[in-house]
Amino acid sequence: MDKPLRKAIFAGSFDPITNGHLDIIFRASKLFDELQIGVLINPNKKGLFTLEERVKLIELCTKELDNIKIISFQGLLVNYCAENGISTLVRGVRSEDDVNYELQMAHMNKELNSDIETIFLPTNKKYSFVSSSLIKEVLSFGADVTNFVPVEVLEELEKKTK
Repeated sequence: MDKPLRKAIFAGSFDPITNGHLDIIFRASKLFDELQIGVLINPNKKGLFTLEERVKLIELCTKELDNIKIISFQGLLVNYCAENGISTLVRGVRSEDDVNYELQMAHMNKELNSDIETIFLPTNKKYSFVSSSLIKEVLSFGADVTNFVPVEVLEELEKKTK
């Protein structure tokens, strides 16, 4: 009997994807047969990149991984998971604040779908302060963000902010 695929999803707005996100993606991809990257629109954030642009940037930055699938959808993540045979949510955490927020979300997701498990991966400490919002903010003041985003993302950020 064939063993079922171990599928997980790492979801976020990724506007833009950072080296911190990629650290989580590369590490999580080693833990699962299939890792989906769910690109979502966060209505609480003003987006710099379109959904299509974010998907394309993630594709460029993860092309060497053969077990990931980049998707976008609307609605509740737990509903998407139920419809697509995904039982694990991957969440990256940078700080105590992240842990507190993500723990609340994990409990809510478990209440909404008892088959869902959430795993937390602590970010690499060199990216513990990096967020997409912070990248956009410091870049708007002309700061160098070379160490925090892949070169493909940096090029597109520079085009968008000129």
